[in-house]
Amino acid sequence: MFSAVSAFSAFVFVTACGKKGPPLPPLVKLPVPPADLAAERRGNTVDLQFTVPSTNTDGTRPANVARVDVYAVTQPATLTPLTDDQVLKLGTKVASLPVKSPRDPDLTAEPDDPDEEVEPPEGPGLDQGAVARVAEPLTRAMLTPVEVPKDAKRAKGMAPADDSLRPLLPPPDVTLSRTYVGLGVSTRGRHGPLSTRIAVPLVPPPPPPSAATIAYDESAITLTWTPAGGPSSPKTEPDVLPATPIGAARSTMAYNVYDVSAPQSEKLTKAPIAETRLVDPRLVWGEKRCYVVHAAEMVGGATIESDAPPAVCETLTDTFPPPAPKSLNAVGSEGAINLIWEPNAEKDLAGYIVLRAIAPSDTLDPITPAPIPDPSFKDAVQVGLRFVYAVQAVDKAGNLSPMSNRVEESAR
Repeated sequence: MFSAVSAFSAFVFVTACGKKGPPLPPLVKLPVPPADLAAERRGNTVDLQFTVPSTNTDGTRPANVARVDVYAVTQPATLTPLTDDQVLKLGTKVASLPVKSPRDPDLTAEPDDPDEEVEPPEGPGLDQGAVARVAEPLTRAMLTPVEVPKDAKRAKGMAPADDSLRPLLPPPDVTLSRTYVGLGVSTRGRHGPLSTRIAVPLVPPPPPPSAATIAYDESAITLTWTPAGGPSSPKTEPDVLPATPIGAARSTMAYNVYDVSAPQSEKLTKAPIAETRLVDPRLVWGEKRCYVVHAAEMVGGATIESDAPPAVCETLTDTFPPPAPKSLNAVGSEGAINLIWEPNAEKDLAGYIVLRAIAPSDTLDPITPAPIPDPSFKDAVQVGLRFVYAVQAVDKAGNLSPMSNRVEESAR
């Protein structure tokens, strides 16, 4: 009896412990912030770049992201930064970029799962993990900073309406900044955490330098230009931004150089350089190279670049002959003369042309119909005659070197 009651009590206890409660809400997956947000200002345009989210905040993938939004807000540089909620309510949406989304946001792979278990996102838009670019032209309207409404309750539930933005004109000695931030938005319209913020000072850009001039030799391309603001600098339109305020400390003028030969430009200077000259060692014959040079100043820790002068382009043509081969020697043998010389070291060397004449003639004619690759040659000749020889190097563009030293010899 005791054991039966005990068993029944245990059954009731276990059953009570296993009773299900109300169902838990499903875990909402949100994308991580866009990574590596960077801003570069050239003239009156701000170029933004970031990496599209590819994971969720819990580390699973693919990211539950349908688009990436970019916001900007103007404030005095010395003002306390806005909260994330205030940026979204008071800021301007600069861009909204669609992103390929997962078919089912709940079908995700854990961080340690192999890549083949990740169901690829689908649909139009950017690939997850891709580098995205956004450009915002600066206008005078952006010089009006926003002020947080004094009514805290209204600010908490405020809709982004025009009457909620009250202009605040800063004193003339205060620098304004345009702050940018990005965030991923899920397939159900919920936004993930905000990215790091990037502030760009709203001050006039430096004047541009002159267009560069291009010169090159067999080893490198050399660009030179005159300083920014000089008499040969291109004339620019009046700036949309006000004169530089007293509080904006500006650095000494420097320069950034870009290769704009391809649709996506390549920055050749890791940091702005003070010199008005740059050597580009990336020499490839037959390629067309185009360059632009921007003047650059540091303002409040940010680099502000000038507008670009017109690009200068040059097709790299090899018109440079190799040097003459050195140390030509001739050794007579039975029915032949053996020639040997020091090899040339040029990377574009095609070979050598051997020239010969019966001594003492000064006019030598080539005896090899095509360039020979090796720095040696055996010439079968008539015994009893004395011959004079020289060698020329030729490159792949057909440029001939001067003649080597001359040697005379006869066969035995």
